[in-house]
Amino acid sequence: MNKWTRILILLVAVFIIDYSFGQGCSQCKLLAEQGSELDEASFGQNINYGILYLMILPYILLVVFFRKKIVRVFKALTEKM
Repeated sequence: MNKWTRILILLVAVFIIDYSFGQGCSQCKLLAEQGSELDEASFGQNINYGILYLMILPYILLVVFFRKKIVRVFKALTEKM
């Protein structure tokens, strides 16, 4: 096979896999199903809370694992001022 055929097969495979497995996260899916009987404003707010809920965990883990480095950076910044 030539180079362009391989690239085309790879792109088609990526799009098929993305379409097949791109179902969304379970939290967003749950909030979308629960919000279907609510008005539009509260539905959007529920989705936003779900996204914030899912995004907060990595930041908490970063603070827990790198707290000493974070403190050193802030001390270095305050000493320069």
